[in-house]
Amino acid sequence: MQTDGRLGSFEEVIAEAGGLAPILTALRGLIEELHPDAVETASRKEQTVSWGFPGSRMTAGYAYARAFRFHVNLGFFQGVHLPDPAGLLEGSGKALRHVKLRSPEEALAPAIRALLIAARDERAAALNP
Repeated sequence: MQTDGRLGSFEEVIAEAGGLAPILTALRGLIEELHPDAVETASRKEQTVSWGFPGSRMTAGYAYARAFRFHVNLGFFQGVHLPDPAGLLEGSGKALRHVKLRSPEEALAPAIRALLIAARDERAAALNP
């Protein structure tokens, strides 16, 4: 995995996540498995970590995670275009959708894996038509 440390680091984000850090760590491990060449961008200011392809986070990114008080949002920049047979995606914006995760086990569920694969593949196709 490539890291873009200009805005912060994964370690800085999980340090602020408290008891939710294991969820972020599980997500990162899953991304490393599914997309070993992913570009990881962390933002201390936004307390987010995002993953995608080289380029602008909003153009080349496909997923992000942010810890809240009791859950982690796993968001998808183009979530409106993803298949969601389990009905997990929430949101009503033009493109963004998210899933609320409350445990590392939820983060590693087959439906989450499928969403991440679909998001990765959607961005790859959009960037390389």
